[in-house]
Amino acid sequence: MRYVLSNLGQGLRRNLSMHVAVILTLFVSLTLVGLGVLLNQQAAKAADYWGSQLEITVWLCTDNDDDPGCTGEVTEAQKAAVVEAVEASPEVAGYRAETKEEAFEKVKELLGPEQFEGDNPAATAEAMPQSVWIELKDPEEYLGVTSAVKGLDGVSDVRDARDKLEPIYGTINALQYGALGTAGFLVIAALLLVANTIRLAALARRREIGIMRLVGASTLYIALPFLMEALVTAILGVGLAAGALYAFMRFGILERASDALKFIPWIGMSEYWLAVLCIGVLGPVLTLLPTAFLTRRYLKV
Repeated sequence: MRYVLSNLGQGLRRNLSMHVAVILTLFVSLTLVGLGVLLNQQAAKAADYWGSQLEITVWLCTDNDDDPGCTGEVTEAQKAAVVEAVEASPEVAGYRAETKEEAFEKVKELLGPEQFEGDNPAATAEAMPQSVWIELKDPEEYLGVTSAVKGLDGVSDVRDARDKLEPIYGTINALQYGALGTAGFLVIAALLLVANTIRLAALARRREIGIMRLVGASTLYIALPFLMEALVTAILGVGLAAGALYAFMRFGILERASDALKFIPWIGMSEYWLAVLCIGVLGPVLTLLPTAFLTRRYLKV
């Protein structure tokens, strides 16, 4: 270990500028990969809350409904008639009924449970409307099912939120693909920098490696300092990327976006740790694997 640590320090000092370039490239590429993972989870969370773009929502009447066609809380018979009309429509690929309790849990998750506690809660489960979420076979063919349920007793409103949600989904997807695409190019740049760093380090130690070969040192023993250098650069790159993602989550999402846009369900720290896990695995893979592969070539003296 004394030999490995001594050569590790010498290697890091000898090729300091190359190692800094690798660390910075890893930092930027892993940050973008992490952002892609976070944005993918954000899109999934939004889709889970709102439903997919192919869904139409049928809101059923409540006791204090503003719709003049509602005379009170929807009855089980009226709800069954709505479900029957949905099932009979050839445009429907599937549907799911949402209860008051399920709707209330969604609102609590979105706005925070503390607003619904105490003697004066913002709302109760009883005040929530029941609904039927309809998935379409073709997003362009929806007039038949909407006209079939719109005039039924117990129906307060039929809402097609695709026009409102499509720009949000489109923006999230564009940011996600942009981050992952840019990260892909930077990952390739990081691999090339790792290869160049190994080549320069091997050339700088060529005489030393030749002597070690003559005295019978194994390939693993000679390659271990190179692998340790790769591991150090990976750890530093992952650490910087994790810090950048934390700053993005705390100052961009948790403190600003979630307060300014409360109608959107935002990701939290559990999604952050998943992104950190992804880059924590990817970082060492990007440095250790090419190092292990290329040292077998460059250490042949």
